[in-house]
Amino acid sequence: ESCEGPCEEERGAGGVPCHCHPECHRYRNCCRDYAHHCHHGGFSRSHDSITDQDLLRISEQLYQADENRAQLGDLTINPQYQAAPGELGHQLDHCPQPLYKYVNEELFSKPTYSSFIRLLDNFQRSTGKEEEVTEEELREQEEFLREVMETKVMEKLFTFLQQKNRYDSQEEFYSDLKEMWFGIYSRGDGQRDSSGFEHIFSGEVKKGKVSGFHNWIRFYLLEKEGTLNYLSHNFDGPWDTYPDVLGLQFSWDGFHKELGSAFIGSSPEFELGIYTLCFISRPGRQCHLSLGGHSLSIQTYPWTKSSYGTGKKFIATA
Repeated sequence: ESCEGPCEEERGAGGVPCHCHPECHRYRNCCRDYAHHCHHGGFSRSHDSITDQDLLRISEQLYQADENRAQLGDLTINPQYQAAPGELGHQLDHCPQPLYKYVNEELFSKPTYSSFIRLLDNFQRSTGKEEEVTEEELREQEEFLREVMETKVMEKLFTFLQQKNRYDSQEEFYSDLKEMWFGIYSRGDGQRDSSGFEHIFSGEVKKGKVSGFHNWIRFYLLEKEGTLNYLSHNFDGPWDTYPDVLGLQFSWDGFHKELGSAFIGSSPEFELGIYTLCFISRPGRQCHLSLGGHSLSIQTYPWTKSSYGTGKKFIATA
């Protein structure tokens, strides 16, 4: 589990939990001490490294490129009660009114929104239940990824990652996005029951609690149909335009989310892009970004119990 010694390991070496070859950052399977022992041959000291300054710069570029995000007239939220830290587990409804006071649903006719929404009914929300992926659902995944790949947000992200030697072509990037986000793994009882997309954007229920579920569009649609009840918030970001960031508590069909966070008013491509950036750049660590001059940190985690391709990791959460 250490790179002390095997820095010149050939890519493809098997039977080890982590790797030390020069492309291990690209495949997100480096040992923790890779930079310390192998700095001469890897991303940590080369032009391929993604520095903290790079992240601040590219995150601002992605923020500015998000043409499809909600404008101030498109969205009005009503945060109401702000819960103190000691109140987060109380499961009390402090907010008699919905979180979303108004949403201009014309937003949802934009191609990335409409293709995103079509994905949301494709999942069994309970972990431990096998996901059966139909041909139609596979087409919907591909349609969504094709739409987001045509946006300025994902064009800028691909250009950045290509310059950093993470991908050689848009086709390679597209294929990797499909695996890291929609590849299915087992989150419970050995069943192929979960994916990064389902967990983060659609939400799951595990051991009687809401797990994941960090998307404002999903929240709004369920609140509108009456199956989701907004309870309180504990954080409201400093942004006076969208996307904003909200920390919140809610119940979904009686299942409780004690502490969740979400962008408010961002486009699907922005969320997919910013989480992908952090997962590739800082998997399992804090990813420090800047949006509109304000600091933001995103924490991602790789799924460590299974992999795809040459040892690449699926997204567990962001």
